[in-house]
Amino acid sequence: MFTTRMVDTPLSNVKLGAIKGKGQKMNEERQPLLVSSNDISNDNYESKLPVENEREESLINLPPEGDYDPLLNRQLEHPTTNLDTMIHLIKGNIGTGILAMPDAFLNAGLALGTFGVLLIGVICTHCMHMLVRCAHELCRRNKTPSLGFSQVAELSFQSGPACLQKHAKKIRIAVNVFLVITQLGFCCVYFVFVAKNLQQVTEQYTSDVPSYVFLLVLLLPMIVLNWVTNLKYLTPVSLFAAILTATGLAITFFYILQGLPRTNTVKMFAPWHRLPLFFGTAIYAFEGIGIVLPLENNMKNPEDFGGLTGVLNTVMVIVACLYTGVGFFGYLRYGEHVKGSITLNIPQDEILGQSVRLMMAISIFLSYGLQFYVPVGIIWSSLKKKVPPESHKKVELGLRTVLVLFTFCIAMVVPDLGVVISLVGAVSSSTLALIFPPILELVTFWNHGLTTSTYLKDLAILLFGLVGFGFGTYVSVHNILYPPHN
Repeated sequence: MFTTRMVDTPLSNVKLGAIKGKGQKMNEERQPLLVSSNDISNDNYESKLPVENEREESLINLPPEGDYDPLLNRQLEHPTTNLDTMIHLIKGNIGTGILAMPDAFLNAGLALGTFGVLLIGVICTHCMHMLVRCAHELCRRNKTPSLGFSQVAELSFQSGPACLQKHAKKIRIAVNVFLVITQLGFCCVYFVFVAKNLQQVTEQYTSDVPSYVFLLVLLLPMIVLNWVTNLKYLTPVSLFAAILTATGLAITFFYILQGLPRTNTVKMFAPWHRLPLFFGTAIYAFEGIGIVLPLENNMKNPEDFGGLTGVLNTVMVIVACLYTGVGFFGYLRYGEHVKGSITLNIPQDEILGQSVRLMMAISIFLSYGLQFYVPVGIIWSSLKKKVPPESHKKVELGLRTVLVLFTFCIAMVVPDLGVVISLVGAVSSSTLALIFPPILELVTFWNHGLTTSTYLKDLAILLFGLVGFGFGTYVSVHNILYPPHN
């Protein structure tokens, strides 16, 4: 049932002898969102945080010598291999954002877009490393094997400067709020994306049907799909969606690489007032920071996650190259006519082109449930204690229905896919990916010898995130209220 790594100590030899042969076979993998949602929806969340009167009990499993190592004290029923983690991390980062990258390049220009996506990719990857480093340090201090994003935030403030300690619970709530906003924002984008692609598929065979009709058609299936409360039943659906996504991306590349014009046919640098929209779309695309800790916590060999050639860097290089490739060639191919999703530019009069829209629409529709699971877990964990046990099932299904209706209403009000993606990226993705990590590093290591260069680096990333948050949100909201085509 448990696994451990070989360590050259007498204690580890005893452990290995006791548990040898157990836990080697993985009957079932946990999806990254499953791990995350379990962490955040735990009814006994508070009990997972170390407190003084529980410290002694947590010392039972400590090694007799040396510092506590959280990586050696994780007991996992179904640990993931390095390859499993890479696949989950790639899947967690690649969603509708990659299809919006040509639109991001439209708002930055070919040259600035290429440089900007790679720069944002480097910064986001570094912030993921910062988050993992803070988690490991706080695990060692508090003698606990693993922590989630919001738990890292709370414990960092609890051990931070005296003026911040009273705000520990507030920062945990803030992280959870932005996680909810981010995931529900993704769900709004998914609603719009599926409706737009289905609309283009049917345009070839019927008269012009408004997009809101497709949103209405999708509403009931979305509600029923999200009544599934056990992610185990969504695993085959997720696998099928991943296959459709990979196939759809391959066909998309087939189209955008045909008949490429010369680079002088598009702008190298877009007007400066459009850069905030680029920032929002680009940061939305690098959407994986919420699953970094759950994935690292569930690895068989978590020491392989970091490092120059570790799992995280390897995956993020692949992801950044894919984003840059789709954005560069998609914008070069379609120029100023590129749309919020590159699938909307693919020819409508070809069966292969129609199949791409259909595959991506089905894939994103089936992925809605996984994105939806995280906000439901956070909100339901706070409501569950206030509801009589005999009413849990009904109230939870009611909550799920209300949240689906909420994302549906947002999609109805703001049907512009590009603007929705930019707004979600600027408001929530920038906060989780660029603003919280440097703050947590500064607070976690405030009295542990932070260098001047580290201070300056964290402050620079924090300023970059705040500026992107402010200007990106303003421009996105302005475009919602006053659409450019009007």
